[in-house]
Formats: sequence, C-alpha cells, structure tokens
Amino acid sequence: MFNRAEITFLGTGTSIGVPVIGCDCEVCASDDPKNQRLRSSILVKTHEVTFVVDTGPDFRQQCLREGICDLNAVLYTHSHSDHVMGFDDLRRFTVFEDEQIPIYAESETMERLKASFPYIFDGENRYRGYLKVDPQVIEGDFKIGEIDVTPLPVTHGKVETIGFLFSSGVERLFAYIPDAKELSSEAMDRIRGIDLLILDGLQPGHHPTHLSIGEAVELAQQLDVEQTWLTHFSCRVNYEALEPRLPDGIGLAWDGMRIAL
Repeated sequence: MFNRAEITFLGTGTSIGVPVIGCDCEVCASDDPKNQRLRSSILVKTHEVTFVVDTGPDFRQQCLREGICDLNAVLYTHSHSDHVMGFDDLRRFTVFEDEQIPIYAESETMERLKASFPYIFDGENRYRGYLKVDPQVIEGDFKIGEIDVTPLPVTHGKVETIGFLFSSGVERLFAYIPDAKELSSEAMDRIRGIDLLILDGLQPGHHPTHLSIGEAVELAQQLDVEQTWLTHFSCRVNYEALEPRLPDGIGLAWDGMRIAL
C-alpha cells in the first residue's frame, strides 16, 4: 500500500525494445524476465488520480499486463515514436461521447501528435469508442489532481526534450528523465538532493544521444540523489551481470517493477 503515490514501470526498454528483432545476443536470447523490455513508460497512481508518462507502441500490451482500466491524464516527454505511437490506444479511456482525457505536451510534441493523428484533433470524430482529447500545452508548472508537475529541460542528442519533477506541496516525490544526454542547469538545480530519481541509462558504453550507465551513475552521485533507478535500456544491459556491480543507491529498473512512496 502506498502513502503518497505508486509508480509502475510499464516498460524499461529503448526504442527498438528488448529482445531486438533479428538479434541473437545473450540478452535477447535470455529467459530472464528482467532482460525483456517493452518501450519506456511509467504509470503513476495516487489516491486521487492515475496517469501515464508516454504511450509508446507497446502501450496496449502494457495496459493489459498491468490491468489499467482508468486514466485521468497522459504526459509526454517528447515526440519520438517509441514514446507516442500508442496514442490511439488511449481510445479505451474515452469510450462514451462525453468523455475526454487531458494530454500534456510541449508545443512541438503536441504539433507532432496532431500531424500523426489528425483525425483525433480535427473535432469530427467525437463518437462513442473514439479517442477524444483535451490538449494542454506545457508552458510551465501544472497540476494533475493533487500532484504538482514541473517540466525539466534536458537534451536528447539534437532534440530538446523534457523530464518531469513530481511534488506534493513543498515535498519533492520523484523525478522521471527517461531520454537525456545532458541535463540543463535548471533541471539539475530542481532535482539536486532528491530522494528518488528515475534516469536514462542506455548501456555500458558511450552513446551520442543517451546517458551511458557510467554517466548516469556519475550524474546521480553528483546530484546527491538518495535512490536512483535507471531505465531505457538496450540489449547491451544484462540485468544479472550488471546490477550487482552498481553502487549502493543505484539500481536497474525492470518491466512491472513497482515503487510505493
């Protein structure tokens, strides 16, 4: 039972998922469920609201696995396909004619959603069974129920994207940054000393657009984070081999993992 919120990792995989199509590496061939990763997303529940961050192409499968039947909002970090292409599957949360779901995204991401799914935004398909959305462009802090949400500017290669800081009043609950190579000074100041951080850690080796495991560990230690869970892994991350080698207070998340706050 959670007091403030419960976080469920719907997926912890990179853009092509793990196992990777056509790959026969040790991780892709593994029967360890912690090496089997859908595209990265989280579900957050409080006593008042339930929402997800990102709806990748595995969103339907994730909802079925976790028994998700109700959603009050959807947040988007950026417009890459592994974070948005399950958008239409949200239709099951707006079945009736008068139902709609708020979606929160920065302006560029919202425009990409409109370009990819014009039939959802054109106002012509507000029928039973169709997806009906209430677009909310992120321009600063906002609230979902009793949760205060602060966008965190980060750089993901050549793409400016965001993570999120979730708070309850003055209490910072956790931060979620699934795709990043560098954090802005603003983002770092916002999360310095936080109790819980969920952070991109693609693979052990260098990558031009994602934090490596080593870079993520160094960043978490620099920010004096109490507990960091890494996510958004490629098939170069073997859970059983890598997890025991991580410093105290830093771990590898897995699909279906829950954190009670």
